[in-house]
Amino acid sequence: MSDVVEGARSDPALPPAIDVTVSRRSELTRCSRWAKALGTERKDHRYYELVEDTVVGGYDHRYFIVGGSDDELTAVQPFFILDQDMLAGTPPRIQRAVEAVRRLLPGFLTMRTLMVGCVAGEGHLDGDDDRSQGRNADLLAAAIIGHARELKVHLIVLKEFPAKYRTALNAFLRAGFTRVPSLPMVRLNIDYPSFEDYVNRGLSAKTRKDLRKKFRAAERAGPITLTVVEDVTPYIDVAHPLYLQVFERSALHFEKLSKQFFCELGRLMPDKVKFFLWHQDTKLVAFSLCMIHDDSIYAEYLGLEYPLALDLHLYHYAFRDVVSWAMTNGYKWFCSSGLNYDPKLHLGCRLDPLDLYVRHTSGAVNLVLKRILPLIEPTRNDPILKKFPNYSDLWASS
Repeated sequence: MSDVVEGARSDPALPPAIDVTVSRRSELTRCSRWAKALGTERKDHRYYELVEDTVVGGYDHRYFIVGGSDDELTAVQPFFILDQDMLAGTPPRIQRAVEAVRRLLPGFLTMRTLMVGCVAGEGHLDGDDDRSQGRNADLLAAAIIGHARELKVHLIVLKEFPAKYRTALNAFLRAGFTRVPSLPMVRLNIDYPSFEDYVNRGLSAKTRKDLRKKFRAAERAGPITLTVVEDVTPYIDVAHPLYLQVFERSALHFEKLSKQFFCELGRLMPDKVKFFLWHQDTKLVAFSLCMIHDDSIYAEYLGLEYPLALDLHLYHYAFRDVVSWAMTNGYKWFCSSGLNYDPKLHLGCRLDPLDLYVRHTSGAVNLVLKRILPLIEPTRNDPILKKFPNYSDLWASS
């Protein structure tokens, strides 16, 4: 591979045939592993290619390749480099106070960062099974600090890895990383014969009453029809502005997705993608991008027409229709991305933890960082999270 950057391995006991190198996307066309990378997840290699091609924002996409020769490659682990705001996820009052300093010092509390994972979504370990994922994590943990120094990066973050990887990622804790919770996803058991059965058996009397009141309000406003498609292209000019309305209303802004992202996602991954579209008369009033994998449906991104969405309670209306569709098609779990936790709590969801693993390349600075991270981690500022029955899972050991 001509564009590969070699990195020194910090563990001399590793077998000499196994190494961790850095590659750009152009080199992966000759890497047989890439076509199978992350194949056990809903967001496989196709998703990472799409994100690199369509999501803008100053991301420098790279890939760790674990293995000696092409026949021995065991993993391709995507990562990206960016200038990270260290106060992202802190309360607005803190960010407003720092803005005054940044007018004089534009780079204040901003650090060049290497993030292992995905720009648009949670991260996953590549590997064919738990054992190979653990082995690949050991190799990557031994090499990543050296690579970060070669790339002139000071901060290393494993971005939003699900709790199922905690045992495998203990190698990073041994390498000096600190684990703190990120804003978690949520998960809901929808193994019921119907949505009405879920409402009757899975929700409190107060929530049942409130939910039915919301649905009646929507029905009085006129019929709302649902269409489910795998290609949103014919609707994108009206659907994308609805997504932007939700994006702009969010207190925390993550990656902003383009029209091209939504259109290409359906074309590249029709086996994984469903778009739900709600029309009132001929007007599109809501849409949801969902992904499907095994026995689960994932609500990834939502678009709503405001202020109509508040008047008609379209969030709950969309939730009902997506869950009803999933039940009819044999799915057992409804999963959703973070934020907006209050309705999810009342709908019976449980937290699905995501972890950040953070380390500074300087040992001295890292000692200070270990003390600071628990004070600025993003879950501290959401009072609703503490009300979930499994809130303690955010900090649980492997």
